[in-house]
Amino acid sequence: MDRVLNLLVTLPPALVLSLVFLFPALEASTFLGLVVPGEVAVLVGGVLAHEGRLPLWAVMVAAIAGAALGDQAGYLVGRRYGHRLLDRAPHRLVRPDDVRRGLALIRRRGSFAVVLGRWVAALRALVPGLAGMSGMSRRAFTVANVTGGALWAVTVAVLGYVFGASYRLLERRLGWGGEALLALVVLLILVRLIRARRARKASAGLS
Repeated sequence: MDRVLNLLVTLPPALVLSLVFLFPALEASTFLGLVVPGEVAVLVGGVLAHEGRLPLWAVMVAAIAGAALGDQAGYLVGRRYGHRLLDRAPHRLVRPDDVRRGLALIRRRGSFAVVLGRWVAALRALVPGLAGMSGMSRRAFTVANVTGGALWAVTVAVLGYVFGASYRLLERRLGWGGEALLALVVLLILVRLIRARRARKASAGLS
């Protein structure tokens, strides 16, 4: 991954801006994210903005557009061809157990799973297609897709801008941050469920 980062930083700013759009756009629509995560180009775009070689707003707009359009294409592909594509995908990249768990999560959590999947590198390339396969409505997916994509793109671009020359360390830690966020969300859901169960028991005891 360091080689990819080093190469991107040396490219002309206009080309980097194009890649800021293309990497997230291809992440789910072509499963590129299973090999190279889309935040790499967005992060480098933020670094170039820090150096004054690109406007930060342009990096954000390109990343948001790429993330939203790419995931929308991934959703449509999954809706029409999902099962056939997954059957042909190498198991070392797409494990059947991950697919089953992903589908179950989307069916349980709906739009929330789409927003959350944007932050977890292992799920980002698969969630849009799985959402299409799950039968989620296009409107619900679009709202969640744009919301999650915008939050993700702005956050990664700003992190690249703020950390500047420390982008290599940040890129390695982004994966940890995604997993930490997932753990935090799961913990909050568990706490809420426990509190709801206790409230039901208390209400049953009073009645």
